[in-house]
Amino acid sequence: MAKLASKIYGDALFELAVEEGRVDSLWEEVRAVRKAMSENRGLTALMEHPNVVKEEKLKLLEDIFRGRVSDDMTGFLLVVETKGRYGELPGIFDYFENKVKEYKNIGVVYITSPARLSGEWKKKIEAKILATTKYETLEAHYRVDESLMGGLIIRLGDRVVDSSVKHKLEQLTLGLEKISLETKKEGAFVQ
Repeated sequence: MAKLASKIYGDALFELAVEEGRVDSLWEEVRAVRKAMSENRGLTALMEHPNVVKEEKLKLLEDIFRGRVSDDMTGFLLVVETKGRYGELPGIFDYFENKVKEYKNIGVVYITSPARLSGEWKKKIEAKILATTKYETLEAHYRVDESLMGGLIIRLGDRVVDSSVKHKLEQLTLGLEKISLETKKEGAFVQ
C-alpha cells in the first residue's frame, strides 16, 4: 500500500512540476524538506505521534514551511498530512526524485569493483555507459567488494552487467556441474 501511495503522490507532485515548468525548483524544495526532516528527528516523532491531533500537525507544518518553500510545496505537505500519509513522505520523495531523474535523462548507476577505482577509470566507465544508453548525465555510486577478484558489476535501473571474475567462476562451476550431471545420467542409462 505504501508503494501505491508513493506513486500516486509522487506522480501528482511530478505532474505539477512539469505543468508549471518548475521541475528544478520543486526538486530543490524536495531536497530541502527532506534535509529538514532528517536533521530534525523530533519533527517526525511529533508528526507521527498518535496523541497529537491532525489540526496541530497541520499548523506545525504551516509554521515550519510557509515562506521557506513554495506555496505549492507547503500545500502538498498539508495534503499528505491531511490524508494521513506523512510517514510515507520519504518514499514519495524517492519516487518523485526518480521521476525527475528520468525526465532529465540522469541515469543512476551503481558500480562495484574489487578495488578502489582511479578518477581516470571512473571517467572511462561513465563515458562508456553514457555512449551506450539514453542518459545525458550520470549519478554514479561506487562500491568496493574485494571478493569480485577482478572485473566490475554495473547496475543501471533494472539492468545488471556482471563481468566480475567471481561471476565468471560461478558460471564456469555451474557449467561443469551440469556437464557432470549429464555424464552421470548417461552413464546410468548405459548400465
